[in-house]
Amino acid sequence: MPERRTVALVTLGCARNEVDSEELAGRLAADGWELVEEASDADVAVVNTCGFVEAAKKDSVDALLEANDLKDHGRTQAVVAVGCMAERYGKELAEALPEADGVLGFDDYADISDRLQTILNGGIHASHTPRDRRKLLPLSPVERQHTEVALPGHGDIAPAPQDLPEGVAPVSGPRAPLRRRLGTSPVASVKLASGCDRRCTFCAIPSFRGSFISRRPSDVLGETRWLAEQGVKEIMLVSENNTSYGKDLGDIRLLETLLPELAAVDGIERVRVSYLQPAEMRPGLIDVLTSTPGIAPYFDLSFQHSAPGVLRAMRRFGDTERFWELLETIRGKAPQAGVRSNFIVGFPGESEADFAELERFLGEARLDAIGVFGYSDEEGTEAVSYDNKLDADVIAERLAHLSRLAEELTAQRAEERMGETLEVLVESVDDEDGAVGRAAHQAPETDGQVLFTSPEGLVPGRMVEAKVVGTEGVDLVAQCLGEEAGR
Repeated sequence: MPERRTVALVTLGCARNEVDSEELAGRLAADGWELVEEASDADVAVVNTCGFVEAAKKDSVDALLEANDLKDHGRTQAVVAVGCMAERYGKELAEALPEADGVLGFDDYADISDRLQTILNGGIHASHTPRDRRKLLPLSPVERQHTEVALPGHGDIAPAPQDLPEGVAPVSGPRAPLRRRLGTSPVASVKLASGCDRRCTFCAIPSFRGSFISRRPSDVLGETRWLAEQGVKEIMLVSENNTSYGKDLGDIRLLETLLPELAAVDGIERVRVSYLQPAEMRPGLIDVLTSTPGIAPYFDLSFQHSAPGVLRAMRRFGDTERFWELLETIRGKAPQAGVRSNFIVGFPGESEADFAELERFLGEARLDAIGVFGYSDEEGTEAVSYDNKLDADVIAERLAHLSRLAEELTAQRAEERMGETLEVLVESVDDEDGAVGRAAHQAPETDGQVLFTSPEGLVPGRMVEAKVVGTEGVDLVAQCLGEEAGR
């Protein structure tokens, strides 16, 4: 056993992957590994891959190849793939990408230290044969009461607190995960659940992430308290579908109960909920999200489309009018509420009228952030077998058109916020970019940001009041309202 073992984690994909990386880092640090930021300084480079869409998969492969190049002229001795693409393809990925010295699935996470040490020593860990994880876990509350369920990344026994290195914490309970922060941002994600029970015809996530399993509220609260102790001011709750939280525990309204408790955690200034299903939005949840102090009135609504025929083909629900009604209800309770969504264009069978209907919806929806994706076949999904596939050039044309429209509409929405007073969490202050933060309607990475007119007196992690005095596309330019406004 070497005296000094170093490891770097390279994270791609969504916020859920970022949490997975911090949990892997906690396990590795607890077992004596030294975490380093740069892969070139690591004995082992671990790439946490994304397996959602083709572009993300390509980025993951590129990251693995870049890490492999370090083996010729740096400290790096091994490159290991983990994450969604590694889970989804397993043995197939290992055979197609021999540059990766190991391809580890979710079931390897609890033994990550041993797996990396074996690979570092020149041993071979046989990659798993991919399987449909939806069939591996019980779904009903009755089954949950009588079955111990260990989530990927949530199943090991945490060491006693006195045995942990500095900066590593068991968040709560005897089965709580280890976690170690890999950055200094005042914002951190917390997983509410893993997996998804919805069967959208374009999405393969349930097949490799598994069925929906909620975390215990005590674990979510404990992890939030620990993050607050690390200086985190805002937490973002993430999962594949946060509106389903608690249904497998026998309480579909558990999120409404949990949110005020999270907002009351000492040190936490703001709680944000991501990924909400429009079809599952209920009046009580809207009330909590729009009226609870410390909870961001922020709605990351997964519309995907608004033409009813396309939505039914996607095995989703709703239409333009119902979605408008939902937005009207939200803004009637919180006029400044932020709303973002993603949309797929070019889905099999999407007619010109369907596309025009989506444009009609967006023209009146006043969304703060819009993500647009062109449809592409995802193996293992029902939509692959659909007829009426659109030509690639038609999809590309519609994608370009809607992307331009989305840019215009979100810029207009930003201009509507001129003169508003916002609570802004300062995220960074430096000589090059000045002071940058995010308001309640702006989530990290996916949405716009607030650019302060002056960095004077601002420090990361501070919540301040600021007045919007200008816009730069989707970004807002704001003036801090004075020393007395901050906290």
